[in-house]
Amino acid sequence: MAVISKMAKAGSVESNDILVMISPGDGKIDIEVESIVYNQYGDDIKKTILDTLEEEEVTDAKVIVNDKGALDFTIRARVKACVRRGSVQDV
Repeated sequence: MAVISKMAKAGSVESNDILVMISPGDGKIDIEVESIVYNQYGDDIKKTILDTLEEEEVTDAKVIVNDKGALDFTIRARVKACVRRGSVQDV
């Protein structure tokens, strides 16, 4: 289980990338998405982020993303990097 203990970020706001910022939450997962393709893919972006957080066993975090058309594998990689940078890993 990963506990988010500090703010962390990964990615960029370059074309086809996504900037992901994660910080300790208030007892739940809260996701804010800003995207150039939000109308078409906003729900899919949120689902990819949520699925990745579940895989990483994160249950409490605030996630803010600025998407510039990133593909799923890029979103997953950025979220995983943020979790690792911002968490205390329980092993």
